[in-house]
Amino acid sequence: MSVNRKSVEQIVDAIGGKENIAAATHCVTRLRFALKDEGKVNKDELNTIGLVKGSFSANGQFQVVIGQGTVDKVYKEMVAITGISEASKQEIKDEAAKNLNPLQKAIKTLADIFIPILPAIVTAGLLMGINNILTGPDIFFAKKSLVDVYPQWKDFASIINLIANTAFTFLPGLIGWSAVNRFGGSPLLGIVLGLMLVHPDLLNAWAYGSTKEIPTWNLFGLHVQKIGYQGQVLPVLAASYLLAKLEGFLRKRIPDSFQLLLVAPIALLVTGFVSFIVIGPVTFAIAKVITSGVVAVFKTAPLLGGLIYGAFYAPLVITGMHHTFLAVDLQLIGTTGSTFLWPMLALSNIAQGSAALAMFFVLKDEKIKSLSATSAVSAYLGITEPAMFGVNLRYRYAFLSAITGSAIGGAFISSQGVKAFSVGVGGLPGFLSIAAQNWGPFFIGMAIAIIVPFALTIFFGKIRKAHQD
Repeated sequence: MSVNRKSVEQIVDAIGGKENIAAATHCVTRLRFALKDEGKVNKDELNTIGLVKGSFSANGQFQVVIGQGTVDKVYKEMVAITGISEASKQEIKDEAAKNLNPLQKAIKTLADIFIPILPAIVTAGLLMGINNILTGPDIFFAKKSLVDVYPQWKDFASIINLIANTAFTFLPGLIGWSAVNRFGGSPLLGIVLGLMLVHPDLLNAWAYGSTKEIPTWNLFGLHVQKIGYQGQVLPVLAASYLLAKLEGFLRKRIPDSFQLLLVAPIALLVTGFVSFIVIGPVTFAIAKVITSGVVAVFKTAPLLGGLIYGAFYAPLVITGMHHTFLAVDLQLIGTTGSTFLWPMLALSNIAQGSAALAMFFVLKDEKIKSLSATSAVSAYLGITEPAMFGVNLRYRYAFLSAITGSAIGGAFISSQGVKAFSVGVGGLPGFLSIAAQNWGPFFIGMAIAIIVPFALTIFFGKIRKAHQD
């Protein structure tokens, strides 16, 4: 697709001119700006430009949806027009972070840590779904699984389960790598730290509750429990922060010629002792309180909890706060073996796709109709930003219809106790991550998330047309 220079100039003007751009870069589909003043953006003018498929602000960045392939050409043309230097994504993040409040910075930090490891977690979830189909009873045969009837498949399923479980078994290693890197330390040391917290010599965290006698170290009279932190999030996050800051402190004070011999050993040794003596026990206790609190809320009022979470998940995506719940999901899975929050995420994504699909039949504008269809497919496969920001939020009744369907579906599956044993693809393939005994109510929840938003969007779209006529 050729890029019209005038259209690019219009984009620059609509975001407040080149003097309003602090830095700019792009990803696969979007232009990403760190703007000096987002109040100068004329969104109405921006959304009328042919190249633009939508726009939104998140984590201090103003993002303009252009489309795959075209965005690269638009960005190069924009650099030529404005004279701004090309910036990396990290430079944009650093510039945008200057405008964030402490809560936004904390949320952004969590996002920066968990987003890089999300592909591994989702992949593990999908593979666990395949294992679930092979080993779950009552799927193909009454009270029996596929491997029970065909035992020759048992070892095949066992290998799949091993491959799938790796990411969750060594989750602290993944988080350690990403977190230490985010906090400014050496990612390799982060991996070592994470794996250290799940070392085979430690008591497995999943066996903690059933063990009568917990092994301990005797450090000159101080007894320290030899507990691993499999599936835990908070211990490795806190330990990673300490490791990264300690490494940076040492590098500034130890001569270059001695750094290889001293920095990593001292940093790991100190962090290791502090992790097992202080960080681990404290954060483990905090994690148990958080997990117990969340479980208690949904156990006491599952219908209300599901209604609220189902309704507010999509608005949380707009603010970026939804990233905090990935940590909660992983903590729930690590502590209880399943999560009741993630299934509602899947329904929320499906609902956004259904509302966008309905807009295909409501709208006459060919550009938005095309975007509605493609973004609906994307949402059904777990990526909702094009549907939300490109279509549904532009026509508010579509967005409200989506969160209504999501709320009703969330309330239903929560009341039925639907749980996921892993984080998977948050859309139509999401059933693979759901426990097989919960498939029935989850499919009903999916039907609600498809039908209700679609019907409401069509209904309100017709009323809107009637008023316009």
